[in-house]
Amino acid sequence: MGTAVVPAPPRVPDQPLAELAADYNLELSGARPSLPKYLLTLWRRRHFIIGYATARNVSMYTEARLGQLWQVLTPLLNAGVYYLIFGLLFQAARGVQHYPAFLLTGVFVFAFTERSIVTGSNVMRTNLQLIRALPFPRASLPLAYVLVELQQMLVGMVVLVAVMLVSGEYPSWYWFLLIPTVILQTMFCIGASFIVARLGGAVQDVGELIPFFLRITRYFCGVMYMVTALPAAVPAWAEKVLSLNPPAVYISLARVSLMQTYRLNAPGNATTGRAGVDAAKCFLFHHPPPGTKPIPSLQAFCPALVTNNDLWLAAVGWGVGFFVLGIVFFWQAESQYGRG
Repeated sequence: MGTAVVPAPPRVPDQPLAELAADYNLELSGARPSLPKYLLTLWRRRHFIIGYATARNVSMYTEARLGQLWQVLTPLLNAGVYYLIFGLLFQAARGVQHYPAFLLTGVFVFAFTERSIVTGSNVMRTNLQLIRALPFPRASLPLAYVLVELQQMLVGMVVLVAVMLVSGEYPSWYWFLLIPTVILQTMFCIGASFIVARLGGAVQDVGELIPFFLRITRYFCGVMYMVTALPAAVPAWAEKVLSLNPPAVYISLARVSLMQTYRLNAPGNATTGRAGVDAAKCFLFHHPPPGTKPIPSLQAFCPALVTNNDLWLAAVGWGVGFFVLGIVFFWQAESQYGRG
């Protein structure tokens, strides 16, 4: 008969485990680091984040015959549908010159916000296996998905520039204002994506509700119409709310940057030579004679409820505020992502 091998009993440390871990500088696996350390680690992973976003962007339409053209075709087709419904059927182009350029700007800019939030709400559950397999700052994932949407919007901007030129909106120094607009919008999208990523990672229903919320937002932020051209019966406070919500602010600033007619015809923009605010001309804009369309230039004689300064202040507030709040909110649950 063979000799039975009896395993030696496991060695139990004589000192408490907490003291033993401290002696060997061991840290709890998956523990949440301090916020400065977390941000530093995230910065060190910037090459991974950019590479991951670029690879995902390239692979997104690889199985489609038209490939990356869908990055441009999707918002163009959406804009075409909106133009048929709102521009022709509901006459939402009232008070707007160069409505196709106006509409396409709203579609492209809003799509960036919409898709960043939608994908962010599902990113933690979609990448659950990756989260459980590898140690890395979890904020890399929602950040990478926002960069994917940013890359797609930048491609769409090339088409938007062509549309502007065809419409008669030619380049000027105002076009450079598009750069801070996109930066502030990206900060807002990152912050919002962090917030919904944490909520969506904890409660799956969040990912189901977000698209409905954004669908409502699309119709209340001036994508298809000019908020200031709404009927006079709309209260002033409602116009301010519609004009200063985050998606509307970035859409308006993009139009201010790219469209000279939008700047000139905005309420309160009548020059001194045109007598400034003129109640009669403003009334004529909102109440054109039967059978006629509103004259866009008359809107400049109406009082401005929201100025460009108001838009820039709101853009900075929404962008910086959501960016800081989103990072802190997401970081607080860093140790919880990937758990059962």
